[in-house]
Amino acid sequence: MKTYSTKFADLAPQWHVFDASGKTLGRLASEIAILLLGKHKPTYTYHLNTGDYVIVLNAAKVRVTGKKAQQKMYYRHSNYPGGLKSTTFARMMETYPTRVIESAVKGMLPHNRQGRAMMKRLKIYQGDTHPHQAQVKKPDEVDGQSAGSTEKGA
Repeated sequence: MKTYSTKFADLAPQWHVFDASGKTLGRLASEIAILLLGKHKPTYTYHLNTGDYVIVLNAAKVRVTGKKAQQKMYYRHSNYPGGLKSTTFARMMETYPTRVIESAVKGMLPHNRQGRAMMKRLKIYQGDTHPHQAQVKKPDEVDGQSAGSTEKGA
């Protein structure tokens, strides 16, 4: 018996929808990272982008535990001397709530060009609507299987 090797033609990415309202940031981000990596599939291969597309709704309603809302910091640098800027989690949620989830998931993916390609498959929305209705199939629309998209957290 020969060893199976996943080929680019064998890839068939699916779409998954997550509702982030009331979910803990880290637990949600780890579930999303697994789907983007493709590790939930038996055809996972480290050198191919075998992951799926992920849509996250209600990003503004994600929560953290403990005192992280005041203590967790986000850093960025302008590449000029003394250009380090810092923002707390609470302030980031007021201004850019989608970047909180994006930052958490990005840290769990490979830090190379394949990781950047995986991040392009992540769609995060502040509210509860998204423009990808045509791509997301309901489980009853798939050929008699319930292996279509998954509605997580709804």
